[in-house]
Amino acid sequence: MSESVVIREASFEDAPRIASLAQRTFLAAFLAHNDPMDMHSYVQEALSVMKISQELVEEGSVFFVAESKIDRAMVGYAKLRPGADDVPNLGPAPVELQRIYLDENAIGKGIGTALMKRCLSRAIADGYRTLWLGVWEENHLALSFYRKWGFEVIGEHVFRLGTDDQVDLVLERVIQ
Repeated sequence: MSESVVIREASFEDAPRIASLAQRTFLAAFLAHNDPMDMHSYVQEALSVMKISQELVEEGSVFFVAESKIDRAMVGYAKLRPGADDVPNLGPAPVELQRIYLDENAIGKGIGTALMKRCLSRAIADGYRTLWLGVWEENHLALSFYRKWGFEVIGEHVFRLGTDDQVDLVLERVIQ
């Protein structure tokens, strides 16, 4: 990882900056492959400052942010959320890696690896034994990243993007 980036646990005060990064990275990752109306509808609902603020205080949920030591610019973030949302076939004591996103300029610099390490460390410390996530079946870059971390496909579920129901693959990794 770049020596000029620090990974830290987010605080409630980070909500506006996380929301801005979340919106920007989500649109950069998926806008070219989806209906713009669906994308903007999803971003306004799921990644607003109000929604991120609510998620920051959810019991058991934790956000980590990657920010520049030089100017404190956020270049990535991740979110862990306890539970399984009725996903069948998960291993014991599951926690979801609900989001992990990087600014386009941060990709390939080891920051995603640093965020993943921090998430794994926290999940283990909190007593979870299974880390799982959903990833769009067409997101080949993310799928490659997760496979390198030992995640395996165990199923699929529907992810609603605006008015579009899409298939997300469900991946898991034992972390005990």
